[in-house]
Amino acid sequence: MFDVVSSSKWPTGYLINPNPEPLDPKWLKEFSKIPAAAVSDCLGRNVGGLGLRPFHGNTPMLGNALTVRVRPGDNLMILKAMQMARPGDVLVIDGSADLTRAVFGGIMRAMALKAGIVGVVINGALRDLDEWQTGELPAYAIGGVHRGPSTDGGGEINVPISCAGMLVTPGDLMIGDGDGVVAAARSELPELLIRCHDLLAREKATLAAIEAGTLDPDRFDAILRAKGCPL
Repeated sequence: MFDVVSSSKWPTGYLINPNPEPLDPKWLKEFSKIPAAAVSDCLGRNVGGLGLRPFHGNTPMLGNALTVRVRPGDNLMILKAMQMARPGDVLVIDGSADLTRAVFGGIMRAMALKAGIVGVVINGALRDLDEWQTGELPAYAIGGVHRGPSTDGGGEINVPISCAGMLVTPGDLMIGDGDGVVAAARSELPELLIRCHDLLAREKATLAAIEAGTLDPDRFDAILRAKGCPL
């Protein structure tokens, strides 16, 4: 791991900030039981990455966000971020949704596994798709392509980014499963966990009512009547 702390002036187009403090392991334990869809619902249903597909099977993903913004089709700063990564980090990469070149592939996958990185989320493309199917390293991207990247730079590490329409700040909790990826700010986690538990309890009760045949048949008509519908 190589952290970066520098007060020197960075050239235009380049910036590397130090890693944020890791999340308390208790949050990883608690949110390992919460589906991404439940987190999304409890954050208002207008958050989370759109169009990010899992390329690794169904292995869930949970970890600290290490953010990278790169020039489309270039992965120099991703390689640098991997040197800075700590076990338990998720690389979250804004590649401007470019699908003409993959910025992550099989060699980098091996490097990430060796570094203890627990997930990769790319607003862009990856390649060597067959290698991801083992499920060892969760990988979400908006596409795949065989064409490889340049390593010219520039880019930024540990800055707020937009990843497939999702705001991600360094140190956010990244949650991924078969439904996609959601980012949650650490300041929101205590209240968010309570809301998620409440939601899951309500869903459990609803499923039990469906099974027992006791679900209120008037529940949707009541909503429509409240909106002025003559039911």
